[in-house]
Amino acid sequence: MPTHFLRASALRSPRSSSNLLSRRKGALSLALRACALVVAASVVAGCAMPKHTDAGAPPTDPYNPAATQLLDDTQWELTSWTDASGQPRAVPRADENNARPITLDFSTANGHRQASGFSGCNRFAGTYDLKDGKLTFGPLAGTRMACVSGTGAALERPYLDALAHIAKSGVQMNPPKALQLTLDDGQVLIFAARAK
Repeated sequence: MPTHFLRASALRSPRSSSNLLSRRKGALSLALRACALVVAASVVAGCAMPKHTDAGAPPTDPYNPAATQLLDDTQWELTSWTDASGQPRAVPRADENNARPITLDFSTANGHRQASGFSGCNRFAGTYDLKDGKLTFGPLAGTRMACVSGTGAALERPYLDALAHIAKSGVQMNPPKALQLTLDDGQVLIFAARAK
């Protein structure tokens, strides 16, 4: 046997090999802890909510089409009507010249969905349906009172026609509660919730 092997093995004592073994175990334990820490940090970072840093992003649409089922047993008053070109139309307000506001009420009192309201001169009633987030009306019947001139009388026929041509509808139930109807031709009607 070569002497350099004897010398090296003779220099090693049982105590020095156990120190080497404990150092290796310590290094392995430290490496395992570091890996566990990296995995835990990755899991926590993966579960964190993403933050949108683009301050110029448009706000979310508050009119949720899926929330139209929330229309059941609610009452609304027309507050705004914008034509397809973006120009506002005059809408009667309760506090102006004894005018009555245009209204839209939804009821399920008799087990069926019934719509009713005031259309500017006459009262109307009929059925409504909510399907796939879209509001539709069945045939609407109305009273036949003679209409005097005024904002309400001028809007009655266009309003009833609008209810027959809804392209999409949405409800905002967070205050201020609002109902938005967008018509086939781009007109937009906005209603505010009113007390019963």
